[in-house]
Amino acid sequence: MHSSTGSNPPIPEKVSDLLVRLDTTEIRSKEDLYPLELLQRATNYLAASMIFLQKNTLLERPLDKDDIKERLLGHWGTCPGINLIYAHCNHLIKKHSIPMFLVTGPGHGAPACLANLFIEESLAKFYPQYSVNKDGLNSLIKSFSWPHGFPSHVNSEVPGQIHEGGELGYALSVSFGAIMDNPDLIVTCIVGDGEAETGPTATAWHSYKFIDPAESGAVIPILHDNGFKISEETIYGAMDDTELSTLFTGFGYQVRIVSDLNDINADMASSMEWAYQEIRRIQSCARTGNPIYKPRWPMLVLRTPKGWTGPKELHGERIEGSFRSHQVPLPHARVDDEEFRLLESWLRSYKFHELFDLSRNSFRMEVLKALPKEDLRMGVRKETYAAYEPLDLPGCKELMVQKGDNESCMKITGQYCSEVIKMNPKRFRIFSPDELVSNNLDATFQVTNRNFQWSHQTSNKGGRVVEILSEHTCQGWMQGYTLTGRVALFPSYETFLGIITTMMIQYAKFIKLGMETPWRLPLGSLNYIETSTLWRQEHNGFSHQNPSFINNLINMKYEHIRIYLPADANCSLITIAHCLRAKNYINLIIGSKNPTPVWLSPEEAENHCIAGASVWKFASTDDGLDPDVVLVGCGTEVTFEVIAAASLLKKDAPELRVRVVNVTDLMILPGYGSHPHSLDNEAFESLFTDEKPIIFNFHGYPSVIRTLLFDRPNSQRMTVLGYKEEGTTTTPFKMLTSNGTSRYDVIIAAIHSASKFHPRLSIRAHELISLYKHKIVEHDKYIEKYGKDPEHLMDKPEF
Repeated sequence: MHSSTGSNPPIPEKVSDLLVRLDTTEIRSKEDLYPLELLQRATNYLAASMIFLQKNTLLERPLDKDDIKERLLGHWGTCPGINLIYAHCNHLIKKHSIPMFLVTGPGHGAPACLANLFIEESLAKFYPQYSVNKDGLNSLIKSFSWPHGFPSHVNSEVPGQIHEGGELGYALSVSFGAIMDNPDLIVTCIVGDGEAETGPTATAWHSYKFIDPAESGAVIPILHDNGFKISEETIYGAMDDTELSTLFTGFGYQVRIVSDLNDINADMASSMEWAYQEIRRIQSCARTGNPIYKPRWPMLVLRTPKGWTGPKELHGERIEGSFRSHQVPLPHARVDDEEFRLLESWLRSYKFHELFDLSRNSFRMEVLKALPKEDLRMGVRKETYAAYEPLDLPGCKELMVQKGDNESCMKITGQYCSEVIKMNPKRFRIFSPDELVSNNLDATFQVTNRNFQWSHQTSNKGGRVVEILSEHTCQGWMQGYTLTGRVALFPSYETFLGIITTMMIQYAKFIKLGMETPWRLPLGSLNYIETSTLWRQEHNGFSHQNPSFINNLINMKYEHIRIYLPADANCSLITIAHCLRAKNYINLIIGSKNPTPVWLSPEEAENHCIAGASVWKFASTDDGLDPDVVLVGCGTEVTFEVIAAASLLKKDAPELRVRVVNVTDLMILPGYGSHPHSLDNEAFESLFTDEKPIIFNFHGYPSVIRTLLFDRPNSQRMTVLGYKEEGTTTTPFKMLTSNGTSRYDVIIAAIHSASKFHPRLSIRAHELISLYKHKIVEHDKYIEKYGKDPEHLMDKPEF
């Protein structure tokens, strides 16, 4: 073992020295390991039985075909490896009394997780029907993949879980998020070799480069290399030991390969102990003022056959050690005689009757010796279900800007976040794909650093900002950090937040079930900020113009989502403070990083944000009384255009009475009762009238507004302007005219709609519409000649 000094182990001189070799003096005694072997026999039996049996679960009589479930669901292939790792996590916890839990990347390994949770009585703590006795055992085995029972993969209904694994690739980044600012916690993370083929996992291996061992815990990554996925070999299964060791040494790890099937428990016990001691060595150096630069953290590669301990062969074809064991290795056992006989032989091979004592109606003591103390068992770790503490948040008013000034929504948000960091040095982090400065949130760097441990400038200095050019990794970190009780913020260029759409959807499903699970306590919300929005990505071009993350959110269950489009800096402050307080939501804030007018005083902004929308009297005719047309802005840039349109209409069409409404909370719009924030019909009509035409100028795709307003009465009076997939490298105002959202387009739509009911306006409608169409053409000629927008288009409108 390496001594606890402020240096790494020596760099290997040749490839053959890359592997951390097994020291036989580390092998535990047979007596010490025997309970682990018994525990694995028990959990392997339970896992296999969950997939196949609906009764006769203890095999107290010969197996009958009617004992087998009609629908066989589940994944056997990964279960024996999970059971091996779970047992050795227990061994390490028991020996060192350490806080630890397990994240399983192979989410369909639920039978293994449930089997272990059952034996350690964590299931019974939350679900009394699964108490450790014969009745509880029968209930567990029958209810797996059964209506109203546990599904075939882990989810938030299963104790000890912070990762579902429904979509592969995120287990490792979630694990690293969990150990940030949890200095004593160790998370063991199983990465399946199929999962390891994904892009998100490939980047997540670098997570240790962002972990300060002085302030955070550690992950023991275990690549479970069993060689096969659903019907094909895996990339990692095709790599030999030298290739694997070279790869992960290059990533910055010390690698130990566990593959001695003749004495796998001794090999695994020694390897887990080695990993634990290496972690404590690195942490001790950092925490005693002698940090290691670029510490090489431990990782294990576990090589076991796919479907290990299961059926070896069927119909002349190999099962164990092949893709055929990935899911249900005997899929026709209920009707095929050979498969039926093989199933009974397989289940009886575990000799479960030697492990479960019917006279005691419980497991034999030799099995239970493998378990740590009750409060240290992985299924009851409070970090996984009851760790949330609200942030201490500063007030907003000290940072608010005077009405009439110009200020960046993001700059003021960054200043607020810096105060949050000062007040919550260990409970708040910002995960960003290298865009914090670009997005004008860099005020945070006045109080913190980036936490990049391989940097020459910031290593060993902590830091609340973690930046990596991988949206997937940022999302995974944020999920792990949030699910273990803390609060995070994810700012991004608007167009690239869509990269993590499916991750967000998986998370939303996890928290939906979590909120329906009584023993899971509330969590902080996931908080996204979209900035560098499409309307000011005219310099980066068409590829950077995409507001589709909004569309993805509104397809989720409405009660879990919140979408805010604050129109000025004061509204942004109130919104970010609200989101950092909120629990169990997915919050999206969309704001501009460029300076824009501050339309509302602090008091007006607070009232406006509480209401979610309001009439902006200063831009309306007679404070908005008795309008002929309602102009609605939702989003920073498009609201500016609505207000500019109202100003021009006041001058050019004074006979038209205009009401200006701003919507800051998008979810007030759907029909009453569909979202907690949705307005009742009376409130909706008080803002938008019950019959007057509405011109809605929206930040994103018009389909969003049409979807949300579908159930509103008389919605055909609505004209929705928004992004129409028109863009290139151009000027800011050309982006607006190209998509029909400029002030001129708002005016044209307003005149076109209102003139149908307004005789005096109808006489001039053609003249006015032609005038503003001409202005659009003239603007196009101007930018072609000068390469920029006329200065007056950025002037604040006058009333």
